[in-house]
Amino acid sequence: MKRTATHLADGRELFYFDRRDDADRGAADLRDLPPRPAASELRYDPLTEEWIAVAGHRQGRTFLPPASECPLCPSGPGNLTEVPSPDYDVVVFENRFPSFSAQPGEYPQPGGLSEVRPGIGRCEVVCFTSDHDSSFSRLSSEQVELVMEAWIDRTAELSSLPGVEQVFCFENRGSEIGITLAHPHGQIYAYPYVTPRTRLNLAAAGRYRDRTGGDLFADVLASEREAGVRVVASNEHWTAFVPAAARWPVEVHLYPHRRVPDLIGLEAAERAAFGPLYTDVLRRLDGLFDMPMPYIAAWHQAPVNTGRDLAYAHLELFSIRRAPNKLKYLAGSESAMGAFVNDVLPEETAHLLRSIVTS
Repeated sequence: MKRTATHLADGRELFYFDRRDDADRGAADLRDLPPRPAASELRYDPLTEEWIAVAGHRQGRTFLPPASECPLCPSGPGNLTEVPSPDYDVVVFENRFPSFSAQPGEYPQPGGLSEVRPGIGRCEVVCFTSDHDSSFSRLSSEQVELVMEAWIDRTAELSSLPGVEQVFCFENRGSEIGITLAHPHGQIYAYPYVTPRTRLNLAAAGRYRDRTGGDLFADVLASEREAGVRVVASNEHWTAFVPAAARWPVEVHLYPHRRVPDLIGLEAAERAAFGPLYTDVLRRLDGLFDMPMPYIAAWHQAPVNTGRDLAYAHLELFSIRRAPNKLKYLAGSESAMGAFVNDVLPEETAHLLRSIVTS
């Protein structure tokens, strides 16, 4: 793998990841870009003990442009994009409209019981392929390995930045999910705090260890593999299963068989084995209703400075689609109370996904 670092016209960093050592990534960004926005505000909610990012500059971000104006495609005549090179394998760059950044700003206190601090951190975009009309499910195993190398590289570097407490790699796919760009891509957030979901998971894992002496995530995986009824697919190093208490109509978790706190800890064989299983699961999702499945794919990794002895890196994949013409909306119970009601039996979802023939 060849890694090439460069900068965009407004100073943002960009990284090319190539399979070929002779790849030429010397093209410069010739655009005239405005100054980068200041970091967002973080406002503290004393009722939930959570930090809420307020990033008003994101209202102006690019929204579903035509393919001929896609900012994630390689640059070409008449369309200078976020990627100066006329082609690429995998590319990562700082988001032009970030939720978190290191740019200084002014942060007046709002009064009351809340407080404000800078939204220091970083947000990056990961382009999985230069092919605008492709998808992650259609990537070759070699291309998925390259994407994973990019995730690992960025996880390591972002974890070392001052103030970063957690690194989150994810993909949003489909207009139903709320994507603003159709090109196959994901994002990486370097948060200045440990996210609420991670705090809940690690607290549960800590209580489980105190009570049983065991590893909660490892025991969940072992129990699902033993039960078998919710396993969708597996290989020597990974298992994909529908969790017994799935929140979403379609939900699949992918665990490595060996506990590692983050993607950095995966060995070469484990990295290589991920792609064939994951793309198989994605094709099963697309085959479930015979249409592209909107989804969120979320890597759960250990925080930078806490809970690393409890965390177990894994991927959670889920969709809001519950039928060909029906979506699962987060209505009163889910949105107001955080109390999920799933309309689909997890065992039935697993059975249907297993039954789909993938090519």
